[in-house]
Amino acid sequence: MSQLAIQVQNLSKVYQLGQIGTGTISRDFERFFATKILGKEDPFHKIGQTNDRTTKGSSDIVWSLKDISFDIQQGDAVGIIGRNGAGKSTLLKILSRVTSPSKGVIKIRGRIASLLEVGTGFHPELSGRENIYLNGAILGMRKKEIKRKFDEIVDFSGVERYIDTPVKRYSSGMYVRLAFAVAAHLESEILIVDEVLSVGDAEFQKKCLGKMNDVSRGEGRTVLFVSHNIGAVRALCQQGMYLKNGQLEYAGLIEDTVTKYLIDTSGRVGVPIRNREDRIGNGHIRMDEIIFINRQELATEEILSGDYLKIEFQFQKEMDIPIHDMIVACSFSDQYDNKIVSWVSDEMPHQFREKEHNYFTLEIPNFNLRPGSYNFSYQISRKTTAPEDFCDVLNNVATIQVLASDFFYSGKNVRSANSVLLYAAFQ
Repeated sequence: MSQLAIQVQNLSKVYQLGQIGTGTISRDFERFFATKILGKEDPFHKIGQTNDRTTKGSSDIVWSLKDISFDIQQGDAVGIIGRNGAGKSTLLKILSRVTSPSKGVIKIRGRIASLLEVGTGFHPELSGRENIYLNGAILGMRKKEIKRKFDEIVDFSGVERYIDTPVKRYSSGMYVRLAFAVAAHLESEILIVDEVLSVGDAEFQKKCLGKMNDVSRGEGRTVLFVSHNIGAVRALCQQGMYLKNGQLEYAGLIEDTVTKYLIDTSGRVGVPIRNREDRIGNGHIRMDEIIFINRQELATEEILSGDYLKIEFQFQKEMDIPIHDMIVACSFSDQYDNKIVSWVSDEMPHQFREKEHNYFTLEIPNFNLRPGSYNFSYQISRKTTAPEDFCDVLNNVATIQVLASDFFYSGKNVRSANSVLLYAAFQ
């Protein structure tokens, strides 16, 4: 019978927005007296609100996590999914003891190795070699244990040439490679990995997923994996947890968890964009409508594989922002939220021009996707693509159905599958 690796009961984390403490000495004293002297609940927690970014809250006290309970068995690989702001990273930080919970009980059996953010646990002035030993010591490893794994860590990370260079001179990709190698190879019982793997290149991500699979299924260690790449989560994990607005919406087998999440998120498709409340951004530029237009200049929701497609964006500006300051990123994803194709305006030879009406178009001469259903998402930002410059971001705003066609002019229609088609010929 397998043992529990992690047991969590009524876990909550509350944050005070905009300031440290409660804002006044009298409120801090009231809080201290209630919790420490009388043993009662923090009075300011009672007015807190869940972390739902689709609605405008009135309280400056927000529950990042609220009353979460779950058990994780030793050797399980658990995928934690949910939208941005759902509380995934906060949960991992609490389990990794980076931050403490506001309420609740956590029982952990074994040592934890965490990879949460780029550079977490690394001292910038120390070399890669010194940071390996430092991280191992923090995890409770003896020098002999670390030394035995050292060569394997360096080989996996691929930074052997720079191992005696201070890590402050590493690129973000090198940071992640070394940090993951340390976390995965040192002999901890529990491995926690956040979305940080997206910093690495595709080859290294594949290598990391393979290593996590070996750690879980081959070595019997417990893995907690947070990612927006649903395909990677499904491939690695057997169990899943779906967080929504700081609460545990569902936990169970990974396929059931992913299905629940996709039904929940895809339910927004079909809601007029102007009525969507789950958008993020400062609203300085705000999308009103997106229209798919076919070769005949007609609005459509279907297109033949390989045919011409134009996407028209209609928007409003709440400030006098020059249109050429906009950066537009958009993509089509499959039913599992895996991004299939994408475009970013500042990578392309373009120049947004001021028009009488606020709109612009993206023209795709050949929509080379196999037959299937694809969801469209966009991100509008100003001058940079940093989160603080987001104006309007929405996922799954519309769906287009790609129909089978004789893409290769072979007399046969191409098969259905959510993937890209390229012209090619066997000789």
